[in-house]
Amino acid sequence: MNKTTTHRKVALGQKIAFGLGMLANQMFPAILVIFMVVLVKDLGFPGWMWGLIFFAPRIFDAITDPIMGYISDNTKSKWGRRRQYVFIGGLLMGIAYIFMWQLYKENSLEYNFWYFFLWSLVFYLGLTIFSVPYVAMGYEMSDDFHERTNIMAVAQWIGQWAWVIAPWFWVIMYDQDWFPSAEVGARELAIWVAIPCAICAIVPAIFIKSESTLDKDYEPLNVSNIGKSLKKILTSFVEAFKIKEFRKLCIATFLIFNSFNTVAALTFFVIVYKLFNGDAEASGLWVSLFGCLGALGTTFIVIPTVAWMSKKIGKKNTFLVSQGISVIGYIMLWFLFVPGKPWMYTLALPLFSFGIGSLFTIMMSMTADVIDIDELNSGLRREGIFGAIYWWMVKVGFAIAGGLSGVIIAIVGFNPELPTIDQQGAVDGLHAFFCFFPMAGTLLAIWVMKSYDVTEQRANEIRAKIESRKKFPNQEN
Repeated sequence: MNKTTTHRKVALGQKIAFGLGMLANQMFPAILVIFMVVLVKDLGFPGWMWGLIFFAPRIFDAITDPIMGYISDNTKSKWGRRRQYVFIGGLLMGIAYIFMWQLYKENSLEYNFWYFFLWSLVFYLGLTIFSVPYVAMGYEMSDDFHERTNIMAVAQWIGQWAWVIAPWFWVIMYDQDWFPSAEVGARELAIWVAIPCAICAIVPAIFIKSESTLDKDYEPLNVSNIGKSLKKILTSFVEAFKIKEFRKLCIATFLIFNSFNTVAALTFFVIVYKLFNGDAEASGLWVSLFGCLGALGTTFIVIPTVAWMSKKIGKKNTFLVSQGISVIGYIMLWFLFVPGKPWMYTLALPLFSFGIGSLFTIMMSMTADVIDIDELNSGLRREGIFGAIYWWMVKVGFAIAGGLSGVIIAIVGFNPELPTIDQQGAVDGLHAFFCFFPMAGTLLAIWVMKSYDVTEQRANEIRAKIESRKKFPNQEN
């Protein structure tokens, strides 16, 4: 397999087109977490049902990801390997998201559960079809060590606006001047979210050009070859995980992203019940401001700082410093959640945001470097497989995180029907998990990444060997 596009510098327009895809890629999961509160608070889903809805569709998604990566890497088409899937997946995500939120309180709990569950499987199938080829597009856009970070920084900068916008849907859904109930709000807002997100998702398919792969020597994709294809997928997984640097990236991302997401779904409950005695109306904008201010800090402080640090001190050191800063932020959140003084938590947000805010800018750039190691070892360009494996780790962990959210609610004995005064211990337990669970994941990730050793010098040496082999295929490296 040959690399379809190799450029050291990428035009800003191409980076923006890729970034708009990232906006969709982040907006759908961001808004999904917001809307999920409605299932518990307004439609009466118990904790175990909520956890299952988080867990099962993401496991399905994680199973389909590597298959999609293999298909994408081996597609022969005049449009290239990725664009058509990005287009189809983006449309399917948008349609499914609208339908999955057409829930009515007068329906039985069992009906709403199964309706939502089945449509969520369709949604996650669309997400797989879109996201795996989309991420692979980004890995292919440049072979330059620093330009890869720039591409991901632009994409993450645009994508972060999802996390600025999404928290405000809490305010809108629960404001009776907008909707008579949050249940009605979820149904109608799903339409207004899905349509622009689907449009953003298909932008990379339209504007990021790829050369034809009709004459490439790829594995045949047909029904009779499905057994062989599945074996190839498994072989590719094994080969990818043999690369220790890639294992470290996957494990560290799993720990940080998914320990964060385990408690992110609890944000609404922690703020409303810890700071406002369970009165959602009295909490006003403070629930939304937590996510919004954190995302704004990521957009205007974290991502530019990380891109700058990466050039000065290298990608690994940037990762270690950024995550260390976030640990301080988590500690501060424990002390700054003071009932009656919600403004105090904002002091921790700039530091707290360095953890999740820097993660994918650095990790996706590092993954592109690791794919070069695979090409040197195997002679193949397998961006789709590596992207699928990397995001497989994220999504399996995200599924586990969703399940753990429900488990945490059950462990602490939290009941959203009761005010704080009647369950102070449960609310304090939620707060403790909210601060210290992601901090523990971050510290473990730092330990894993301490020995990561793909420096700029090593990455350039690998690229030089690859280019030399292309020019002189019979020459030994």
